[in-house]
Amino acid sequence: MTVAARFEIEHLQYLDPDGQLVAELPPSAPPKDEVLALFRQMLFLRTFDGKAVALQRTGKLGTYAPCLGHEATQIGIGASMRPEDVLAPSYREYGAQIMRGVQLREILMYWGGDERGNDYANEPARHDFPWCVPISTQCLHAAGAALAFKLRGEPRVAVTCCGDGGSSKTDTYAAINSAGAYDLPFVQCIINNGWAISVPRSAQTGAKTLAQKGLAGGLYCLQVDGNDLFAVLEGMRRAMERARSGEGGTVLEFLTYRLHDHTTADDARRYRGEDEVKQAWTREPFLRLRKWLVAQGVWDDAQEQAWIAECTRLVDIEINAYLETKTQPPETMFDYLYADPPPDILEQRAQLLALEGRA
Repeated sequence: MTVAARFEIEHLQYLDPDGQLVAELPPSAPPKDEVLALFRQMLFLRTFDGKAVALQRTGKLGTYAPCLGHEATQIGIGASMRPEDVLAPSYREYGAQIMRGVQLREILMYWGGDERGNDYANEPARHDFPWCVPISTQCLHAAGAALAFKLRGEPRVAVTCCGDGGSSKTDTYAAINSAGAYDLPFVQCIINNGWAISVPRSAQTGAKTLAQKGLAGGLYCLQVDGNDLFAVLEGMRRAMERARSGEGGTVLEFLTYRLHDHTTADDARRYRGEDEVKQAWTREPFLRLRKWLVAQGVWDDAQEQAWIAECTRLVDIEINAYLETKTQPPETMFDYLYADPPPDILEQRAQLLALEGRA
């Protein structure tokens, strides 16, 4: 018998749920002060996320997709990118976007139904892609950007994210295949949080890992403990260095968990057991890294309470900026659909203005 191929998928983990090292940190691991700075960003993100959910519950925000439990993965992805790189996010990667300069008020504007939230004010986010709600179509956008980088000879990397459910979409497979066929500087992050809305990972695919979905495209594949910031940073470092040095694309599967509902329009209690969620809370990223930092003598309760107070103050400033933003006139819903609007769109716009008494 001739064997055509064999493969293994490495699982990367350094920090266990108790904050103990299970492997020696890699030489590339950041110093304690940088780890602490990233941890503070994780807490900032968690503070914002809780406030955003509260805004939706009080009718001041539209449907919102919480990111509770994804903090290490999102902050690690954003921290691993250079300004010249490009991010093509789905609708939940706020941490990565914040690391790249997206303002909280922009996130809130978007979920509040104002498309100006996609017009990021700050670099480098300004040359990133906007939020993408259609599942995994952003993966193709990233593959296209990566192809442009290669054709131009630019040392830039396109990074995209999708969920475990999104990894089953043909868009993801097409992006992976393109990255392999054209040897592109492309990083596909699959955020495996256990559930694609109400569909569990076990019913999503027969693959033993989601990382191995990159093998058919010829990409480097790695499974990462997405609740371990050190593992996230190391996995991203490998992928980004490979892409930047011309070694091609990577598929990274980040194992994490969605601690909140899929969105504020969802009730996960209808399909998810209480024991499962309780067990997931014992593995979550914030407490894990907190235990390690406390053991290193660089974090304590007093610092945490002071930082939470500061996070609350900063988030409230952004919330107020969002709430005080004047709404756009209704005709703007027509103004940016087409460069040359067809007659039926122009007619609808005129009807709206007539109803407003501004014809």
